[in-house]
This record gives sequence, structure tokens and C-alpha cells, in this order.
Amino acid sequence: MKKILFVCHGNICRSPMAEFVFRDMVKKAGLSDKVHIASAATSREELGNPVHHGTVAKLSPLGISTKGKYAVQMTKADYDEYDLLLAMDQYNIRNMLRIVGSDPEHKIMRLLDITERPRDIADPWYTGNFDETYNDIFEGCTALLKKLF
Repeated sequence: MKKILFVCHGNICRSPMAEFVFRDMVKKAGLSDKVHIASAATSREELGNPVHHGTVAKLSPLGISTKGKYAVQMTKADYDEYDLLLAMDQYNIRNMLRIVGSDPEHKIMRLLDITERPRDIADPWYTGNFDETYNDIFEGCTALLKKLF
């Protein structure tokens, strides 16, 4: 079983969006029993908070629920637990490396590094643009599904 952890700053906007979009893709592909998917934060700022209303508003009309998800922080143990730790931006990677120490197995990368246009995913907490974030995450998750299967 492949284990994927999506990571962003607070675990309320981008990483839970990626977690639930990818879960939906995996389920529709009939691969739910082959992948474990989760998300976490590099910071402690939002711990225990539910998914941001902007993410919920973007995913709900698509039939994707985030119910029951609350922000958690990434831990050093996650490095051994997961096969891939996918950051939303370069800033997240710096913080992830502070948490885990190093990346000898090259498991840490940006989600969009596996696409044809590697780049950061803008944080909608600051931009307010959940549509753009969703489009980038959808692109990354589509590429991830192809990479894994």
C-alpha cells in the first residue's frame, strides 16, 4: 500500500484540499485499497481547527466532503510512515526538513514537481483564490495518480 502525506502551512486550506481531491480520484479509479492518504501542517497555528470554509465551499459542489478533518501537525515519525510527503510550496519543504532533519530517501517534494510545470501552489489563505488553488491541486493529483499507477 502506498502512503501519501500532503503538507502545507496550517493544514486547513491546501493540504486538506489535496487530501480529499486525491481520495476522490483514487476512489473513482477503484484504488482505495491501494493508497493511504492524509494531510498535515508544518505549523501549530491551526491545530484542531476544521478545514477552511473556502476549501469546503470549493469542494462541496463537486461532491467532495471534508467532514471530520481537523488540522494536525506533521511529525518526524511521518517520514518513516509515508512513501511520499508532498508539500504545497518551497516554504513548506524548508519547514518539513526542519521537522524531519533530512530527506535521505528523497520522499519530500512539492506536489507540482511531478507535473510538466513544476511550481508552488499559492496559499488561498492569502490570495482568496480557491479556484486557482483547486486547479493546481487537481493538476498535481492527476499527475500523482498517473505516477503511482
